[in-house]
Amino acid sequence: MVDIAQQFASDNYAGMCPEAWEAMATANVGHEPAYGDDSWTARAADAFRDLFKTDCEVFFAFNGTAANSLALAALCQSYHGVICSDVAHVETDECGAPEFFSNGSKLLAAPSEDGKLTPAAIARIASNRKDIHFPKPRVVTISQPTETGQIYSIEELQAISATCRDLGLNLHMDGARFANACASLGCSPADITWRAGIDVLCFGGTKNGMAVGEAIIFFNRSLAQDFDYRCKQAGQLASKMRFLSAPWVRMLETGAWLRNAQHGNACSQYFAAEIADLPGVVLMFPVQANSVFLRLAPELVDAMRARGWRFYTFIGGGARFMFAWDAEMRNVQALAADLRDLAGAQPG
Repeated sequence: MVDIAQQFASDNYAGMCPEAWEAMATANVGHEPAYGDDSWTARAADAFRDLFKTDCEVFFAFNGTAANSLALAALCQSYHGVICSDVAHVETDECGAPEFFSNGSKLLAAPSEDGKLTPAAIARIASNRKDIHFPKPRVVTISQPTETGQIYSIEELQAISATCRDLGLNLHMDGARFANACASLGCSPADITWRAGIDVLCFGGTKNGMAVGEAIIFFNRSLAQDFDYRCKQAGQLASKMRFLSAPWVRMLETGAWLRNAQHGNACSQYFAAEIADLPGVVLMFPVQANSVFLRLAPELVDAMRARGWRFYTFIGGGARFMFAWDAEMRNVQALAADLRDLAGAQPG
C-alpha cells in the first residue's frame, strides 16, 4: 500500500536522517558553552575545512533565507546591486530579505529560460548603466542547483567567476541543495566552489536531511569581517549553537550528506524515465538533481491531486516533484504509476 504521507512536493517535507538525529541526541548530553563556543561547533567548522580542503570561515544560521541574505549583505553596501537570475530564490521566494538585511541593496534580475546566469547576462547588467543614479553592481549570486534543477558545470562556474573578476564583482553561491550538485557532477566540493572562484557559499543542511541549520562558508576570509556581529543582530546567533552544528559533524564525517543527495538524485532520474513519452506530460528541463519539472495538462494536475498527491505548480506553470533523502522507491513507483494511469485515460 502506498504511503501517501510521503509526498513529493518539497524535500522540506522530509524528517531528519538518522545521522542528524543521532548527533542531536549525542549533543544533548551534558553542558556545553553557549553562542558557538562549544566543541561541536568547532568540530563542524573543522569538518568543513577538511571537506573543502581549504582554510575557510564558517558560520551557522537557522535557515536558508537568513544565510543567503546575511551573506549578500556582507558583500555589499546599501547602494550596491546584486545580479541574479529572474527565477533565483533570492528574487522570487525570500520576501525581500536580501534587500532588508543589506539596508536596500537592489536585486538586478537577468531573464533566464533555465534559471542559469551566463557571463554575457552578467556583463550586460553590470555595464548597462554607469551613472550615479543607478545602484552600482557589486555582487553576483548563483543557485547551485538552480531553481529549475539545473547544474552549473565546473567550466560554467569558471567562466562566470572570470567575468566577475574582470568586472570587480564578488561571487556568492546559494547552495540550498549544494550536496545534490556535488552528487550529480561527481566532483570534489572544492572544484565547484573556491577553486572555481566562489567567494561565499551557503551550504544547505535542511534539504539534505537535517531539521534546521545552514552553513555560511567564506572562502574569501576577508569578506567575513564582523559577520558574527551581523548574525547576532539578525537573530541568527543560536545560544545553543551545538544543536545547529552537531548534525553537520555526523553528516560530513559519515558521508551521509553525499549519500542522501545521491539517493534523491537517483529517485528523480527513475521517476523521469518512468513517465517519459506519456501523452499530456512534457519534461520541462533536463533532470540533473533531485527535482523533476513537468508540464501537465490541467486535467492531469487535477486528477493527480484528486488521488492525494501534493506538488507545486510554478515556474512557467510547471508541476514540480522533489525527491528527498528518504524517498522510498515503492512510493516513487506509485507516483509514476498513477501518472501513467491517468495520462493513459486522457483523450489523445
